[in-house]
Amino acid sequence: MLLTGHPIRLTILDYGLFTVHANGRIIGLSGFLIDTDSDEHILIDTGMPAKYAHDAQAASAEDRLGSFGAVVALSPENLPAAQLGRVGLTLDDITLHIVSHTHIDHIGALHDVPAPILMARAERDLPKPLYWQGAQPMGWPDRTCHLIDADTDIGPGFRALLTPGHAPGQLAFELDLPQTGPVLLTSDAISRPSEVDEAFVGSWDADQALHHATRILARADQRGAFIVYGHCPRQWPNLRKAPQSYR
Repeated sequence: MLLTGHPIRLTILDYGLFTVHANGRIIGLSGFLIDTDSDEHILIDTGMPAKYAHDAQAASAEDRLGSFGAVVALSPENLPAAQLGRVGLTLDDITLHIVSHTHIDHIGALHDVPAPILMARAERDLPKPLYWQGAQPMGWPDRTCHLIDADTDIGPGFRALLTPGHAPGQLAFELDLPQTGPVLLTSDAISRPSEVDEAFVGSWDADQALHHATRILARADQRGAFIVYGHCPRQWPNLRKAPQSYR
Protein backbone atom coordinates (compact mmCIF):
# COMPACT_ATOMS: atom_id res chain seq x y z
CA MET A 1 0.00 0.00 0.00
CA LEU A 2 1.21 3.49 -0.83
CA LEU A 3 -0.91 5.27 1.78
CA THR A 4 -1.16 4.72 5.51
CA GLY A 5 -4.34 6.58 6.42
CA HIS A 6 -8.04 5.89 5.93
CA PRO A 7 -10.06 8.24 3.70
CA ILE A 8 -11.93 10.82 5.76
CA ARG A 9 -13.03 13.32 3.12
CA LEU A 10 -13.86 13.36 -0.60
CA THR A 11 -13.93 16.71 -2.39
CA ILE A 12 -15.16 16.97 -5.97
CA LEU A 13 -13.20 19.51 -7.99
CA ASP A 14 -15.06 21.50 -10.65
CA TYR A 15 -12.92 21.73 -13.77
CA GLY A 16 -15.61 23.36 -15.91
CA LEU A 17 -18.31 22.43 -18.42
CA PHE A 18 -18.08 20.95 -21.90
CA THR A 19 -20.71 20.25 -24.55
CA VAL A 20 -20.60 17.17 -26.79
CA HIS A 21 -21.72 18.10 -30.31
CA ALA A 22 -23.08 14.68 -31.27
CA ASN A 23 -25.86 14.69 -28.70
CA GLY A 24 -25.85 18.13 -27.10
CA ARG A 25 -24.96 16.82 -23.65
CA ILE A 26 -23.39 19.39 -21.35
CA ILE A 27 -21.03 17.53 -19.06
CA GLY A 28 -19.08 18.46 -15.98
CA LEU A 29 -15.32 17.99 -15.96
CA SER A 30 -14.33 16.63 -12.59
CA GLY A 31 -11.35 15.85 -10.45
CA PHE A 32 -11.24 14.45 -6.93
CA LEU A 33 -9.33 15.20 -3.76
CA ILE A 34 -9.22 12.51 -1.11
CA ASP A 35 -7.86 13.33 2.35
CA THR A 36 -6.85 10.67 4.85
CA ASP A 37 -6.57 10.63 8.63
CA SER A 38 -2.78 10.54 8.19
CA ASP A 39 -2.80 14.00 6.57
CA GLU A 40 -2.31 12.56 3.08
CA HIS A 41 -3.85 14.34 0.10
CA ILE A 42 -4.59 12.37 -3.06
CA LEU A 43 -5.47 14.17 -6.29
CA ILE A 44 -7.27 12.25 -9.03
CA ASP A 45 -7.03 13.97 -12.45
CA THR A 46 -6.35 17.60 -13.35
CA GLY A 47 -8.91 18.59 -16.00
CA MET A 48 -8.25 20.42 -19.26
CA PRO A 49 -4.94 22.12 -20.10
CA ALA A 50 -4.67 25.64 -18.67
CA LYS A 51 -4.74 27.20 -22.14
CA TYR A 52 -8.47 26.41 -22.30
CA ALA A 53 -9.09 28.71 -19.33
CA HIS A 54 -7.50 31.63 -21.17
CA ASP A 55 -8.59 31.20 -24.81
CA ALA A 56 -10.76 28.12 -25.29
CA GLN A 57 -11.39 28.82 -28.96
CA ALA A 58 -7.70 29.05 -29.86
CA ALA A 59 -6.84 26.03 -27.70
CA SER A 60 -9.59 23.97 -29.32
CA ALA A 61 -8.39 24.90 -32.80
CA GLU A 62 -4.83 23.92 -31.87
CA ASP A 63 -5.95 20.51 -30.59
CA ARG A 64 -8.60 19.98 -33.28
CA LEU A 65 -11.13 19.38 -30.51
CA GLY A 66 -13.94 21.27 -32.23
CA SER A 67 -15.03 18.21 -34.19
CA PHE A 68 -16.04 16.59 -30.90
CA GLY A 69 -17.32 19.42 -28.71
CA ALA A 70 -16.65 22.76 -27.11
CA VAL A 71 -15.88 24.31 -23.76
CA VAL A 72 -18.98 25.90 -22.26
CA ALA A 73 -17.48 27.29 -19.06
CA LEU A 74 -13.87 27.10 -17.96
CA SER A 75 -12.02 29.93 -16.22
CA PRO A 76 -8.82 30.09 -14.16
CA GLU A 77 -11.05 29.28 -11.16
CA ASN A 78 -11.61 25.84 -12.68
CA LEU A 79 -7.91 24.94 -12.81
CA PRO A 80 -6.48 22.54 -10.21
CA ALA A 81 -4.52 25.13 -8.22
CA ALA A 82 -7.61 27.31 -7.73
CA GLN A 83 -9.85 24.35 -6.92
CA LEU A 84 -7.39 23.05 -4.32
CA GLY A 85 -7.12 26.59 -2.95
CA ARG A 86 -10.81 26.40 -2.04
CA VAL A 87 -9.92 23.85 0.62
CA GLY A 88 -6.66 25.49 1.68
CA LEU A 89 -4.22 23.31 -0.28
CA THR A 90 -1.70 23.83 -3.07
CA LEU A 91 -0.34 21.50 -5.72
CA ASP A 92 2.75 21.08 -3.54
CA ASP A 93 0.59 19.59 -0.77
CA ILE A 94 -0.44 16.61 -2.89
CA THR A 95 0.91 13.29 -1.61
CA LEU A 96 -0.08 11.17 -4.60
CA HIS A 97 -1.33 12.15 -8.06
CA ILE A 98 -3.57 9.52 -9.63
CA VAL A 99 -4.27 9.55 -13.36
CA SER A 100 -7.54 7.76 -14.18
CA HIS A 101 -6.55 7.73 -17.88
CA THR A 102 -4.73 10.10 -20.21
CA HIS A 103 -7.44 11.87 -22.22
CA ILE A 104 -7.27 15.66 -22.61
CA ASP A 105 -9.87 16.47 -19.92
CA HIS A 106 -8.02 14.46 -17.27
CA ILE A 107 -4.34 15.36 -17.68
CA GLY A 108 -4.24 19.12 -18.27
CA ALA A 109 -1.86 19.72 -15.37
CA LEU A 110 -0.01 16.41 -15.62
CA HIS A 111 3.35 18.22 -15.49
CA ASP A 112 2.36 20.68 -12.75
CA VAL A 113 1.88 18.30 -9.82
CA PRO A 114 5.24 17.42 -8.22
CA ALA A 115 3.92 14.34 -6.40
CA PRO A 116 4.53 10.74 -7.47
CA ILE A 117 2.00 9.41 -9.99
CA LEU A 118 -0.12 6.28 -9.83
CA MET A 119 -1.63 5.01 -13.07
CA ALA A 120 -2.26 1.84 -15.06
CA ARG A 121 0.77 0.34 -16.76
CA ALA A 122 -1.22 0.14 -20.01
CA GLU A 123 -1.42 3.94 -20.14
CA ARG A 124 2.18 4.58 -19.16
CA ASP A 125 3.42 2.09 -21.74
CA LEU A 126 2.06 4.35 -24.49
CA PRO A 127 4.73 6.53 -26.15
CA LYS A 128 2.76 9.61 -25.08
CA PRO A 129 -0.48 10.28 -23.19
CA LEU A 130 -3.53 9.68 -25.40
CA TYR A 131 -4.66 13.33 -25.07
CA TRP A 132 -7.07 13.69 -28.04
CA GLN A 133 -7.13 11.53 -31.17
CA GLY A 134 -4.09 12.40 -33.32
CA ALA A 135 -3.04 15.32 -31.10
CA GLN A 136 -0.45 14.14 -28.58
CA PRO A 137 1.56 17.21 -27.61
CA MET A 138 2.41 16.04 -24.10
CA GLY A 139 5.28 13.84 -23.10
CA TRP A 140 5.56 12.03 -19.80
CA PRO A 141 6.72 14.05 -16.77
CA ASP A 142 9.84 13.03 -14.89
CA ARG A 143 8.10 11.60 -11.83
CA THR A 144 8.20 8.48 -9.73
CA CYS A 145 5.47 6.28 -11.24
CA HIS A 146 3.58 3.53 -9.45
CA LEU A 147 2.10 1.33 -12.18
CA ILE A 148 -0.71 -1.14 -11.64
CA ASP A 149 -1.86 -4.12 -13.71
CA ALA A 150 -4.90 -5.20 -11.68
CA ASP A 151 -7.29 -4.00 -8.98
CA THR A 152 -5.00 -2.63 -6.29
CA ASP A 153 -5.35 -1.47 -2.69
CA ILE A 154 -3.76 1.98 -2.56
CA GLY A 155 -4.39 2.40 1.15
CA PRO A 156 -6.79 1.26 3.86
CA GLY A 157 -10.33 1.64 2.52
CA PHE A 158 -9.11 2.96 -0.84
CA ARG A 159 -8.83 0.79 -3.94
CA ALA A 160 -8.08 1.41 -7.62
CA LEU A 161 -10.05 -0.78 -10.04
CA LEU A 162 -8.54 -1.58 -13.43
CA THR A 163 -11.39 -1.12 -15.90
CA PRO A 164 -10.03 -0.91 -19.47
CA GLY A 165 -12.47 -0.15 -22.25
CA HIS A 166 -12.86 3.60 -22.50
CA ALA A 167 -9.07 3.73 -22.56
CA PRO A 168 -6.41 0.99 -22.36
CA GLY A 169 -5.60 1.73 -18.73
CA GLN A 170 -8.85 3.24 -17.45
CA LEU A 171 -9.16 3.24 -13.66
CA ALA A 172 -12.16 3.56 -11.36
CA PHE A 173 -11.94 3.96 -7.59
CA GLU A 174 -13.57 2.62 -4.47
CA LEU A 175 -13.27 4.27 -1.08
CA ASP A 176 -14.91 4.01 2.31
CA LEU A 177 -15.84 7.25 4.08
CA PRO A 178 -16.74 7.46 7.78
CA GLN A 179 -20.22 8.95 7.26
CA THR A 180 -21.08 8.45 3.58
CA GLY A 181 -19.89 4.85 3.57
CA PRO A 182 -18.73 3.10 0.38
CA VAL A 183 -18.20 5.35 -2.66
CA LEU A 184 -17.53 4.32 -6.27
CA LEU A 185 -15.86 6.90 -8.51
CA THR A 186 -16.40 5.45 -11.97
CA SER A 187 -14.41 8.06 -13.91
CA ASP A 188 -14.91 7.31 -17.61
CA ALA A 189 -15.33 3.59 -16.99
CA ILE A 190 -18.99 4.70 -16.85
CA SER A 191 -19.48 8.30 -17.86
CA ARG A 192 -23.27 8.14 -17.31
CA PRO A 193 -25.74 5.31 -16.49
CA SER A 194 -27.18 5.18 -20.04
CA GLU A 195 -23.74 4.27 -21.38
CA VAL A 196 -24.25 0.73 -20.08
CA ASP A 197 -27.50 0.33 -22.04
CA GLU A 198 -25.74 1.74 -25.10
CA ALA A 199 -23.06 -0.97 -24.69
CA PHE A 200 -20.28 1.64 -24.82
CA VAL A 201 -20.47 2.06 -28.58
CA GLY A 202 -17.51 4.10 -29.80
CA SER A 203 -15.22 3.22 -26.90
CA TRP A 204 -11.63 2.12 -27.42
CA ASP A 205 -12.82 -1.44 -26.61
CA ALA A 206 -16.58 -1.62 -26.12
CA ASP A 207 -16.61 -5.28 -25.00
CA GLN A 208 -14.07 -4.67 -22.26
CA ALA A 209 -15.85 -1.48 -21.23
CA LEU A 210 -19.16 -3.30 -20.81
CA HIS A 211 -17.54 -6.18 -18.95
CA HIS A 212 -15.83 -3.94 -16.41
CA ALA A 213 -18.80 -1.61 -16.02
CA THR A 214 -21.01 -4.59 -15.20
CA ARG A 215 -18.40 -5.87 -12.78
CA ILE A 216 -17.95 -2.65 -10.81
CA LEU A 217 -21.67 -1.87 -10.74
CA ALA A 218 -22.35 -5.31 -9.26
CA ARG A 219 -19.68 -4.66 -6.67
CA ALA A 220 -21.18 -1.25 -5.87
CA ASP A 221 -24.65 -2.77 -5.55
CA GLN A 222 -23.39 -5.44 -3.15
CA ARG A 223 -21.81 -2.79 -0.96
CA GLY A 224 -24.57 -0.19 -1.26
CA ALA A 225 -22.08 2.32 -2.65
CA PHE A 226 -22.76 5.93 -3.56
CA ILE A 227 -21.81 6.14 -7.25
CA VAL A 228 -20.22 9.25 -8.77
CA TYR A 229 -20.26 8.91 -12.55
CA GLY A 230 -17.58 10.34 -14.80
CA HIS A 231 -19.66 12.83 -16.82
CA CYS A 232 -23.34 12.50 -15.96
CA PRO A 233 -25.32 15.64 -16.92
CA ARG A 234 -28.16 14.81 -14.52
CA GLN A 235 -25.92 14.06 -11.56
CA TRP A 236 -23.35 16.82 -11.96
CA PRO A 237 -25.47 19.81 -10.79
CA ASN A 238 -26.46 17.94 -7.61
CA LEU A 239 -22.99 16.89 -6.47
CA ARG A 240 -21.23 18.75 -3.65
CA LYS A 241 -18.19 20.53 -5.00
CA ALA A 242 -15.23 22.31 -3.41
CA PRO A 243 -15.20 23.70 -0.80
CA GLN A 244 -18.02 21.34 0.18
CA SER A 245 -17.17 17.70 0.62
CA TYR A 246 -18.37 14.22 1.46
CA ARG A 247 -17.22 12.73 4.73
